[in-house]
Amino acid sequence: MRYKLLALDIDGTLTNSQKQITPKTKAALMAAQEKGVRLVLASGRPSAGVKPLARELEMDKYGGFILSYNGAQVIDLKNNKTVYEKTLDPDVIPVIEKLAHHYGVGVLTYVDGCVVTETPDDPYIQLEAKINGLPLKGVEDFASAVTEKEPKCLMTGDGDYMGKIEPEIASALEDLSVYRSESYFLEIMPSNIDKAKSLAKLCEYAGATREELAACGDGYNDIPMIEYAGLGIAMANAKDPVKGAADVVTLSNDEDGIAAAIHKYFDI
Repeated sequence: MRYKLLALDIDGTLTNSQKQITPKTKAALMAAQEKGVRLVLASGRPSAGVKPLARELEMDKYGGFILSYNGAQVIDLKNNKTVYEKTLDPDVIPVIEKLAHHYGVGVLTYVDGCVVTETPDDPYIQLEAKINGLPLKGVEDFASAVTEKEPKCLMTGDGDYMGKIEPEIASALEDLSVYRSESYFLEIMPSNIDKAKSLAKLCEYAGATREELAACGDGYNDIPMIEYAGLGIAMANAKDPVKGAADVVTLSNDEDGIAAAIHKYFDI
């Protein structure tokens, strides 16, 4: 099977523990693109946090895609066209803000390439800004600062506490998708969003079948796309349920697992 699309989770998959694309992995990805494989960076990160990696891989030149916010936005890098987007209703932002105040947790979203929050000193929010390479903007009133439709909000707090309040927040926001991407990050997104559903729309747009899609990941939010893809690849550092959902397991993200998979399954 000749795979036309290769979807890659970023953290724990494409990048190593230092959040870097290693030279070996980059070389394999560039070779794959030269052979006509179109890359898809599929991440829970905001688009602004994915684009630097896309530029590093020259994905605009080769017609690659960004699938950000866990699938709430898909961008064709060749022409910077938004192929698909689903956003939160602006009316729900004050509700999210009120819940964050009630439970005493941080809350953020992404506006104009910045991480926007009322609590810029929150270490988890500082971590999110650092991971994405985005400036941190403190505001006095969160809801008033969010004037455009945004794909995602993120609540932050101690992992044990977030685990305790997650069901209560999910119940209060029953029409939205609420889940933890990390113990300390609670994602709040439009309903019915995941990487597989957005990849299905992308395959249709790109003229590829799901059998012509390979997908690599390590986290729970990667399971849908790994199961959907014609070839589902789990990293050696992936959670056990992710490995169970995959067709094959490659080396870890610190052992150039993506490069190993490309050489083995893409004949490169």
